[in-house]
Amino acid sequence: MALATLYCRAQLGMDAPLVTVEVDIGNGLPAFALVGLPEASVREARERVRAAILNAGFEFPARRITVNLAPAELPKEGGRFDLAIAIGILQASSQLPMENNGRLELYGELALSGELRPCTGLLPALLACQKAGRAALFPEACREEASLLPSLKAYGAPTLLAVCAHLAGQQALALLAPLAAAQSAAPDPLSLNDVVGQAQAKRALMVAAAGGHHLLFIGPPGTGKSMLARRLPGILPPLGEDCAQQSAAIYSLAGKPRDTGSWRQPPWRTPHHTASAVALVGGGSMPRPGEISLAHNGVLFLDEIAEYDRKVLDCLREPMETGEVSISRAAHQARFPARFRLVAAANPCPCGHFGNPRRACRCSPDQIRRYLAKLSGPFLDRIDLQVEVAMLPPGSLAGQAPSGPDNDELRAKVAACQQRQFSRQGCLNADLEGEPMRHACQLPPELAQWYDATLQALGLSARVHHKLLKVARTLADWQKAEAITQAHLSEAMQYRAMDRLLGTLP
Repeated sequence: MALATLYCRAQLGMDAPLVTVEVDIGNGLPAFALVGLPEASVREARERVRAAILNAGFEFPARRITVNLAPAELPKEGGRFDLAIAIGILQASSQLPMENNGRLELYGELALSGELRPCTGLLPALLACQKAGRAALFPEACREEASLLPSLKAYGAPTLLAVCAHLAGQQALALLAPLAAAQSAAPDPLSLNDVVGQAQAKRALMVAAAGGHHLLFIGPPGTGKSMLARRLPGILPPLGEDCAQQSAAIYSLAGKPRDTGSWRQPPWRTPHHTASAVALVGGGSMPRPGEISLAHNGVLFLDEIAEYDRKVLDCLREPMETGEVSISRAAHQARFPARFRLVAAANPCPCGHFGNPRRACRCSPDQIRRYLAKLSGPFLDRIDLQVEVAMLPPGSLAGQAPSGPDNDELRAKVAACQQRQFSRQGCLNADLEGEPMRHACQLPPELAQWYDATLQALGLSARVHHKLLKVARTLADWQKAEAITQAHLSEAMQYRAMDRLLGTLP
């Protein structure tokens, strides 16, 4: 008998720390001890591993078996350690050779029959495995998800017996084939030129796409707010490989692997207005990503945003600024990326017709204030573009054919505008901070004086001051202008519809 050492990885937020699986078989009464801070699902591996080894035709040692999952202070959960434990027992009992263990990581939950079942959150572990320069061996059912990592040396296996045959050199498993380029993106069928009228709202949507800005549509019911928002993914360029893999890793942690046919498309999330703060931000005893992390590198659409609980919306304030969310528990802390575009739609009052020239509003000023008070001032300050979507004139919809540029043309313009931003500062304009922002948004003295005087007259906050500069920078990039002009600043100030709406209340 001997000591077998194999490798697997735990899950801690987006991190996948290495776990060393040590298996020792010694003399003594038959026993199976599993140590190293295992959760209940890991402790139950003893019975799964025992049955799987016997049903695969191997001998289960009638000795004292000790399995240590190191480091001991790191919590372990899930069935991903089953395969490494089973192989360790077979190696320690001399039923399998101990070769190349240091260059291989094993993942997979075992069925009692010896079949390998998929495990949740595999992609972050495979990313860490690839970075460490090791090969990975995992269930065959995870092969499609793992194919998103073309540089990973990996093998998929259907059963414990197939893994043993591969490790014994009897029948090698097929290497993972990378995802074909043709499967990397899929077009969005919703076209922006389907929307009749609403020129300002369409322009704001393109500015939001080009600069990564947050956007709020305000207007009566039926004006096309949701229709406009749902056209945003169609004009966004496909994600780069690194961003797409990061988004796919978040979906893997949530147990929702991304479809390989559209994994390069920016994510689109639309939670219901009854969603809790934990559902949006993430949480749990072992933290899981929420909707804002699932929308990382994509769009989070909040329809009827004034119907959300104010405390839930205020939970978004910090992630909207920092691009990540930190969930703290007594024993550990998990961080998830959350750099999303917020697109929201709201009615101006409970009945929806405040300011509508064609239908009288039934709400009192106090009712309107209470309704809009769910959107706190600090939360609204973080929304760069606030656009009024008005009712169309009578007869506008009759016989109207699609007009304007199609999605392919707009997507190309958005991609070119984003490329100018990345070439200049390494990020989108909405993410500018510090010295890069001062350099990119620098104003000549006369224009800076006019801008400061205008902001003081409007009573806008310092945060809005920076937001307007970033929007103006995006408008300049859209027009391929080197410097921000007064026209860009003036247009950016037009996208403050909530300020105007609140100012009209008596």
